[in-house]
Amino acid sequence: MDWLGPEEWQAVRLSLRVSIWATLCSLPLGILTAYALARWRFPGKALVNGLVHLPLILPPVVTGYVLLLGFGTQGPFGAVLSQLGITVAFRWTGAALAAAIMAFPLMVRAIRLAIAAVDPKLEEAAATLGASRPWVFVTITLPLILPGVLAGAILAFAKAMGEFGATITFVSNIPGQTRTVPSAIYAFLQVPGGETAALRLVLVSVAVAMGALLASEVLARRVERTVRGT
Repeated sequence: MDWLGPEEWQAVRLSLRVSIWATLCSLPLGILTAYALARWRFPGKALVNGLVHLPLILPPVVTGYVLLLGFGTQGPFGAVLSQLGITVAFRWTGAALAAAIMAFPLMVRAIRLAIAAVDPKLEEAAATLGASRPWVFVTITLPLILPGVLAGAILAFAKAMGEFGATITFVSNIPGQTRTVPSAIYAFLQVPGGETAALRLVLVSVAVAMGALLASEVLARRVERTVRGT
């Protein structure tokens, strides 16, 4: 990417780092949450479902402010993490946390749809043969939903790459530390002559988003073909 300047390339690298960590760290919880919502019956299920999708409904700035209250140095979670030598507010790790929370609903939804498409009788048949629930999930359910899991991860990665409101509220816009691609675009548009650099980053964002959407669509169709056995 020689056509990107040093500051722009720095923002791209930071965005990739934030998005990859946000996706990888939230994926196990996303699979568990999706499975629980698709298969389990428990009190408060509607509440859990609402909390999972809340970041899609709330303004991103509100989510960022809640994170700042909870994970800031004076917040209940931030104070505990500080004693362990971990700081997330105004750090790239905080950007990854904000991105993960904002992308989590998209990940869960994609995986949940994949799980719901799997015939429960397949899992029940394996269970009747003496397989434990974790083994049934690993050997039966997971292979069938793997395209859906990948689709959810891709959507989460793309959402994390484009996250702005919660990130800038929680970790600010510090060059080299928390300035991701969206934050860099915003910063370039605030200075005279920065439109060209902003446009280059916009093109990078569009390319990543379109690639992610196309990949997600391909994987979603593969899920449907796999489940139908065609």
